[in-house]
Amino acid sequence: MTLQVRVVEVVRETAEAHSLVLEPVDGSTLSYRPGQFLTLSIPTDRDGGAARCYSLCSSPALDEKAKVTVKRTVDGYASNWICDHVVAGTVLDVLKPAGTFTPKHLDDDFLLFAGGSGITPVLSILKTALHSGTGSVALVYANRDPDSVIFRHELAALCGAYGERLSVLHWLESEEGLPSAAGVAEVVAAHPGRQSFICGPGPFMDLVSEALRAAGVPGDHVHVERFTSLHNDPFHEAAVVLDEAAASSTVEVTLDGDTSSVPWPDGNRLLDVLLAAGIEAPYSCREGACSACACILLEGEVDLAHNEVLDAADLTDGLILACQATARSARLKVTYDA
Repeated sequence: MTLQVRVVEVVRETAEAHSLVLEPVDGSTLSYRPGQFLTLSIPTDRDGGAARCYSLCSSPALDEKAKVTVKRTVDGYASNWICDHVVAGTVLDVLKPAGTFTPKHLDDDFLLFAGGSGITPVLSILKTALHSGTGSVALVYANRDPDSVIFRHELAALCGAYGERLSVLHWLESEEGLPSAAGVAEVVAAHPGRQSFICGPGPFMDLVSEALRAAGVPGDHVHVERFTSLHNDPFHEAAVVLDEAAASSTVEVTLDGDTSSVPWPDGNRLLDVLLAAGIEAPYSCREGACSACACILLEGEVDLAHNEVLDAADLTDGLILACQATARSARLKVTYDA
């Protein structure tokens, strides 16, 4: 599951944000979907290690190397270590790209909301939709002041390249104050029926989500990306020993086009069962807080021990978290190839 990537370039986007341009050390191609993230291992001598999730801001549809952007945070161990120490040539350990903050159909019209460094997955979606889709894209991007706008020049170039298909509204606190419910509602009213993606600080995402709800936007049109600090280090997790003597269900799993059937001992988490069977299922936090391990339950029933990221619409669509799922049925079927 662990990959090694080499930093081929460090781009200083703003005084506080650095982009890392990456390529796999083994020469392979890093496959990902727009809006997904990488989990990076951060060198440390602290107990439990350190790992952080950073969204890919590059587009898998374009001829460009994978890129993540890291913004310094006050007392942020990982972000400050990356900005202070990572240079061209640095080799990092990462987990496979993961996450469900990604469009199902690129031909949709999109309404995107980003605050600060929340622009990273949103930019990946924006570029991919414009390049590979046929719809229009509107972006509302909130920042403190002009100097804190990440990707300012790239966004301006995209506006010039795509004309009426792309509109970008910069909301600057230094000029207009913090984003308001009335202002967001005005934007939503001007772009009805669009798939909406939101990423940024918690209060900003809550404000936008509530404005969309108040405007009657269906829940399946609202997608929110929330990151929480990882309490454990997924790069140094102890191996889980399955109780193979327990009663067992059977799960059929499809991943990357391959389908396997494996026993699922009662009381064990699906992710542990798959990894023990040699199936390289994606994961990151293993805490039910990041959606990296999300898959679709096609048959059977499960219990989720913990869930911070899947909403009611996700659960209705059959999404489950493999790191938190235990079997309730004798036979189950899941797929990662949605």
